[in-house]
This record gives sequence, C-alpha cells and structure tokens, in this order.
Amino acid sequence: MGMRETAMLILQRGGEPSTRWPLERSQITIGRSPDCDIFLDDRQVSRHHALVRWEDGQYIVQDLGSKNGTHVNGRELAGPYVLQDGDEIQIALRYRMAFVDAEETAPLVLDLPAQGLTLVKERRQVYVSGKELSPPLSLPQYRLLELLVDAGGGIVNREAVVHSVWPEAVEEGVSEQAIDALVRRLRERIAEVDPDHAYVLTVRGHGFRFQNRT
Repeated sequence: MGMRETAMLILQRGGEPSTRWPLERSQITIGRSPDCDIFLDDRQVSRHHALVRWEDGQYIVQDLGSKNGTHVNGRELAGPYVLQDGDEIQIALRYRMAFVDAEETAPLVLDLPAQGLTLVKERRQVYVSGKELSPPLSLPQYRLLELLVDAGGGIVNREAVVHSVWPEAVEEGVSEQAIDALVRRLRERIAEVDPDHAYVLTVRGHGFRFQNRT
C-alpha cells in the first residue's frame, strides 16, 4: 500500500511553478466546482470534469461526461484508463498533469527548477531557485503565497486575501496595514534566497499578483 501514499499528480503550466497533489485518498475529483479536490477555475473545465480513483492496486482516470473531454497522452478517454508512471492527463486541453508513481517520486522532489519559485503543497514547502525556504513560512504567509500562485498571475484583491489567510476574521475585517505587513514579510522571506526578482507585485488600487521567473 506504500504506493498510495506517494503517487501524485503534478500540474505544470508554462513558466509557472508546478503544483502537486498526493493521491492519498481512494479518489480525487478534478473540476471547476470549488468542492472538487483539484479545483481548476477555468470556463473550459466542467464543474465535475474527471476523477482519479484507486482500484485493485492501480490508479484509474475517467472522464465524468465533461463538455471538453479528458485526454491521456493526447488521446481522448472513451472509458476508464489505468494510469502508468509518467502519463500526462489533459483536462479540456487547458491543463496538463503528470501522473507520477511512488518509485519515481523521490528524485522528482529534488528535480526542481534552478530558477523561480515552486510550491510543494502536500508538505507546505516553498522552494526558491531550487532552495527550500527555511525556516518554513508562517501559515498566513504560506496561505497568501498559495493564493497568489494559484491565481496564475491574475490580480488577487484584498478581500480574497482576507478570506484565504484569515477566514476566521472575515466578519470583523482585517486592516489594510495588517495585509500590507504580511505582504512585506512574505517578500522579505523570498528575497532572502532570491533578492533580484519581485515575485509579489502590488497593483495599486486593485490588490496583488504573483510573477514567477520565466
């Protein structure tokens, strides 16, 4: 059963940090609905698009009747498909995910880009220029960074920051100064490793956005 704990899906988008989901549960749903395990906020993606499940000692991917289809290695799925290490799943031809089996994962975690920032979500680790941020980010800093990275370069407003970083404080609100201080601390932590690139940009009057090295 060791395989189940370490097989993972890795989402790679051009020039952006890869995002990883460990396949620890018997099934993982993928889609545009926020209740999916892997939430892909894109109109081309159906609300419940695809499913990866564990069955009889192997992982199986199937399309859930999505509008734009699920492909594996460029071929559209007509029914359930048994995943092999290194298979590429494409969701609506917009998102590419690699399926990585347990035996292959150990070197992969070390095989990080020498430039830019990468999140390893299941461990809440942040790598910058191939080096892990140590000590780790505080939970608010990590939540802010994950929110910005997941937005894929889009602008995240202050309201969204409060919802993600301080969900318990949404009612009473969080001061602009507290948000600015958190952003400043996050920038300082990243700059300890890579001072020459601004990863977290302030968009005046709108909010913040993430810009990775390309």
